[in-house]
Amino acid sequence: MVEMPEAHPEDSGRNLRTCGQGAPNVAARREPSRPEESELIDAVVERENMKRALRRVQANKGAPGVDGMTVDELLPYLRREWPRIKEELLNGTYRPAPVRTVEIPKPGGKGTRMLGIPTALDRLIQQALHQVMSPLFEPYFSESSYGFRPGRSAHDAVLQAQAHVESGKRWVVDMDLEKFFDRVNHDILMSRVARRVSDKRVLKLIRSYLQAGMMQGGLVSVRREGTPQGGPLSPLLSNILLDDLDKELERRGHAFCRYADDCTIYVQSQRAGERVMETLTRFLEGKLKLKVNREKSTVDRPWRRKFLGYSMTFHKKPRLKVASESVKRFKAKVKEILRRGRGRSLRCTIDTLIPILRGWSNYFKLAQVKNVFEELDGWLRR
Repeated sequence: MVEMPEAHPEDSGRNLRTCGQGAPNVAARREPSRPEESELIDAVVERENMKRALRRVQANKGAPGVDGMTVDELLPYLRREWPRIKEELLNGTYRPAPVRTVEIPKPGGKGTRMLGIPTALDRLIQQALHQVMSPLFEPYFSESSYGFRPGRSAHDAVLQAQAHVESGKRWVVDMDLEKFFDRVNHDILMSRVARRVSDKRVLKLIRSYLQAGMMQGGLVSVRREGTPQGGPLSPLLSNILLDDLDKELERRGHAFCRYADDCTIYVQSQRAGERVMETLTRFLEGKLKLKVNREKSTVDRPWRRKFLGYSMTFHKKPRLKVASESVKRFKAKVKEILRRGRGRSLRCTIDTLIPILRGWSNYFKLAQVKNVFEELDGWLRR
């Protein structure tokens, strides 16, 4: 009987808490506290771990990769092919397929962002890897890191940023990493992964995902740096690499918030902020081989900047508000929906708008300056 998960309706949605739980520790017989030793690949392919991974991939759905296989077609395929795939994973001969590249517009229409869509099978394997690797790294991540972590959210990061400013740190160092996901150095990243993972088959598998080709227009190009956004493993790998930045900031005693590659450091004076900007730029470019976008990075007052779509007032006890850029993007999105809706029924257009309006208002529910919601309500009713 093939040891492969059956479809279950459970675990629907993107519940980060589930992602953070680990697979059963098959290395427990030898050393319970060290599942990262040589048997880690066995934990990856273990039946219950794969069942959880399959449920997650099915819940997230997603577009097909280069092979055209949909998520709905994945389970029948696994019932036929899982013994072979499992054997290849165990003996280190599995080779991921190239990712299908898709360009999506950046917020505000300033350029495009490249997404890499793995095949449904590779999304499953990456998710299974994520589930066993996350518990090895999570306990050591910074309390000031919020992105793609179980039990943490963008709202938590925004509230912490507000608390830093309220404590008297009324200058912010706003660091922008230029094309972070495209510029990750594979050797540096793998050395960080190897700090807690010693199973060479797992290390080889992760590197093969980093180096999987990118297919665009029917042509496959080799990738020598970067970890494309779109796979379940990329967020964890980005946190593993940027944990070095977190630890450096903690060593210096700085107050900061990081959500993925979006990092803000809070200081008491402009001069201190400029010093931090200079030394951190050297650290990021020298030690991690990441490029700081000097045009977008700046030292400024927090109420003149935005963080995760929010800004704040200049008061001694600052109040959160929706950043003006977020309002502009929201209006542009609504206008585009209305433009595309010409010729369609009013009911159809409303059905398209309602989840967007609800999602936007729910995300910005922390805003304490409410006039923007009244203005948008009037704008929508015009």
